[in-house]
Amino acid sequence: MESDLTSRYFASYSGVTLPLNLVNPLDSIANRNTYFCASYDSAGLMVRCEKVVYGEIELRHQYHYSAEGRLTQAEISDEDGEVELLRFDENGKRQ
Repeated sequence: MESDLTSRYFASYSGVTLPLNLVNPLDSIANRNTYFCASYDSAGLMVRCEKVVYGEIELRHQYHYSAEGRLTQAEISDEDGEVELLRFDENGKRQ
């Protein structure tokens, strides 16, 4: 399944909702100290997002969706490996 993912790079994000709204697409990450790498499935849904700082992953989001494409779960990992699991109902509200 990993091979079916498409990766894109961004400079930042906006807003506070999940999945993150990544902005300012990057054509290249050469000479960049900080950027976001997002992986999208064949339906165009972001399934993973990583904030990379000086070559190290500082933050990782894993997203899971319903068959209808609604966010059902987000796993947020920090640089220390601590994971926070968030679940969402059919209306997108956090449970």
